[in-house]
Amino acid sequence: MASMKRVALAPRAVRQLRRVRSVYLVGMMLSVLGLVLQSGREGGGRQSEIAGVLVVVFTVLLGLAVVQLWRHQRTAHCSTAKRLTPSG
Repeated sequence: MASMKRVALAPRAVRQLRRVRSVYLVGMMLSVLGLVLQSGREGGGRQSEIAGVLVVVFTVLLGLAVVQLWRHQRTAHCSTAKRLTPSG
């Protein structure tokens, strides 16, 4: 099993990931709601497929954002993260 490379993110990138994480979560929840509403109808084929694809896409995007933030938290002690942090 290959080890994951540690990555230090710039503070701006961390803020953007935190913001977009909530957008992905809302998108995923709305897609699930659409899927549930379409499953109650007969013949909602195409709309159900689109809602299902959107659920998968938003789930993957949310997962990637969470993993990146998690990996960044683990590298808070490394020298690259300290160099990228603005010192006042």
